[in-house]
Amino acid sequence: MNTFMQKKETVDRKWYVIDAEGVNLGRLATQVATVLRGKHKATFTPHIDCGDYVIITNASKVNLTGNKLKDKIYYNHSRYAGGMRERTAGVMLEKYPVEMVERAVKGMLPKGRLGRQMIKKLFVYAGETHEQQAQKPVEMKVK
Repeated sequence: MNTFMQKKETVDRKWYVIDAEGVNLGRLATQVATVLRGKHKATFTPHIDCGDYVIITNASKVNLTGNKLKDKIYYNHSRYAGGMRERTAGVMLEKYPVEMVERAVKGMLPKGRLGRQMIKKLFVYAGETHEQQAQKPVEMKVK
């Protein structure tokens, strides 16, 4: 019996929409990363991008447990001397909720060319509406 290896030409991609309102950020990110990677499919192949598209709505209403709103810090550096910028999770959730969710998911994907290809299938919106109605996404619940 031979091991099944999917080819990138034969990948069947679906669209999923997830409502992030009241969902813990880590639980949301792990499930989204699994779908983006394609590990939820029986035809998963590690070296092929066989995942599906994911749309996340209500990113501004995602939940953080414990003291993360004031203790967790996000860092950016401009690559210039003194260019370090620090923001708490509370500031990120208030001003940049889309970037916060994208960073959480991106950290759980493979690093390198394959991970950069997978993150392009993620669409995050701070509000209720999204621009992908034409793709007829299926609603997915976070466990």
